[in-house]
Amino acid sequence: MADRFDLTGKVAVVTGGSRGMGLEMCKAFAAAGARVIVASRKEAACITVAKDIQAESGQECHGFGYHAGDWDASDRLAEFAYTTFGKVDILVNNAGMSPLYDKLTNVTEALYEKILQVNLRGPFRLSTLVGERMAAGDGGSIIMVSSTAAVQPTPTELPYGMAKAGINAFTLGLARAYSPKVRVNCIMPGPFLTDIAKAWDMDAFNERARTTIPLGRGGQAEEIVGAALYFASDASSFTTGAILKIDGGSAYPAA
Repeated sequence: MADRFDLTGKVAVVTGGSRGMGLEMCKAFAAAGARVIVASRKEAACITVAKDIQAESGQECHGFGYHAGDWDASDRLAEFAYTTFGKVDILVNNAGMSPLYDKLTNVTEALYEKILQVNLRGPFRLSTLVGERMAAGDGGSIIMVSSTAAVQPTPTELPYGMAKAGINAFTLGLARAYSPKVRVNCIMPGPFLTDIAKAWDMDAFNERARTTIPLGRGGQAEEIVGAALYFASDASSFTTGAILKIDGGSAYPAA
């Protein structure tokens, strides 16, 4: 069965790849044999991470500065990937943001637009650029990263939840648009204790988790790896248009 998860000879591009869940996916893909492009907003951090992963795994890795909210940045990232490796087999749209606000009427137009640009517009542009080339070539796997906010949004994350609901819909539509060569699936995480959790009241979160999350805790970044490897590899060869929630059981299934 290990051969089903083997990524030898594959090329993976991971946005938001310099930390948190994205970093764990980059490390896992390289460990499974893939060459990796670590893409995130701070290029210096991406380059450092890529060097570390390459040293540890022996796989060629590159860092690339990428802002998901910048439409043209998706064109530059796609061009860099195809110029560097000649192909992309795996694309993970992991970059995202969920800024805090005190009340809904204080969400400014600029903030609203930024949330949708980073969480929805960027994945749309990058996935269509890469997906079209995958479909014209040997195919590939596109992995979206959504959120349980897409199906159970709280009042403190409504624009974010709206954008992630769009990602769920985009997953279903893109799976049909680029079939049969390109598989498109979505990971829908619940509360993970990554950098975003630094803004949380952890005492309050832990108390709430004991009663609202069946597993009684938040997720750790490395716990996303199993789903990412499944969707990236031949282990999921008959899976497309799927939305897999990884949330400790806290949310209802996607509609």
